[in-house]
Amino acid sequence: MKNILKESWRGVFVCTLIALLSFCLGKSFPIVGGPVFGILMGMVLAGIWKERGECRQGIGFTSKKILQYAVVLLGFSMNLDSIVKTGRQSLPIILSTITVSLLVAFFMYKAIRLSSNITTLIGVGSSICGGSAIAAAAPVIDAKDEEIATSISVIFLFNVAAALIFPSLGGLLGLSDQGFGLFAGTAVNDTSSVTAAAAAWDGIHGSNTLGAATTVKLTRTLAIVPIVLGLAAYRSRKKTATSREGFRLRDSLPTFILYFVLASVITTLFPLPPDIVLFLKNLSKFFIVMAMSAIGLNTDLVKLVKSGGKPILLGFCCWTAIAAVSLGMQKILGIW
Repeated sequence: MKNILKESWRGVFVCTLIALLSFCLGKSFPIVGGPVFGILMGMVLAGIWKERGECRQGIGFTSKKILQYAVVLLGFSMNLDSIVKTGRQSLPIILSTITVSLLVAFFMYKAIRLSSNITTLIGVGSSICGGSAIAAAAPVIDAKDEEIATSISVIFLFNVAAALIFPSLGGLLGLSDQGFGLFAGTAVNDTSSVTAAAAAWDGIHGSNTLGAATTVKLTRTLAIVPIVLGLAAYRSRKKTATSREGFRLRDSLPTFILYFVLASVITTLFPLPPDIVLFLKNLSKFFIVMAMSAIGLNTDLVKLVKSGGKPILLGFCCWTAIAAVSLGMQKILGIW
């Protein structure tokens, strides 16, 4: 560990500096968010700073290990008992939207011949919780930094669109406050954009849907665990299919996801003081911004722009499918 710190501290320090500025900008402009600012700043700096020398290893460490630490810390904000109690009504809608998004991603992967990693990351990010889901899935599928950057960029685009469009769309459709809380919580990708959309609705209608929408979003976040474990098992089977060794579930389990589950169980059985939960939640967000800054530093901006068409099409299809299913399920269940 001492050697890792000695060899990596310079790159980690650079990523921390970028993340500090990005995190503050994300607070000021939540509709964009710190991770997107981190990626953008990293990519701009990468175009100028070609020779990174001793910083290179630390940048790699941040993009991989710090990203996993962020997912573990996220577990401390997931009180399973309260989420299950308050999010039970939204469960059929959540399961439907996740299933449809993943199916759309699979069929689009076949139709437009997009990279399997980018397809997986956009499908998971759209259906579960944006950047956090991408952060959890990326190490499991060995995604490259450019694939992560592309996926985050697509998710960001439709986050902004949802935050701007959905409050007016909900009003036109005649959604109730409860209905819009469910719609925002199940059809908007990232927590910051769920907050922005719900806050806009509350401002227009003088209601209080923010808490309900956030709870639905947290319930949706729990899907990280089965999805990531499923991806890990699938990739492990694929690798062992060509070798003489048999499949062993134990070898396919990502350690950081097990720690995420452990953190969730700890905070459920032994509720932490709200101030500590808030600190760990913010630290998790900051670590994600750090990791995205490192990913930006390892991303070729020109190449990213050139490859943007198909991923955007995939993101649009997932986004519209999720929104349609969320509204359709509310009709079926008699909520809307």
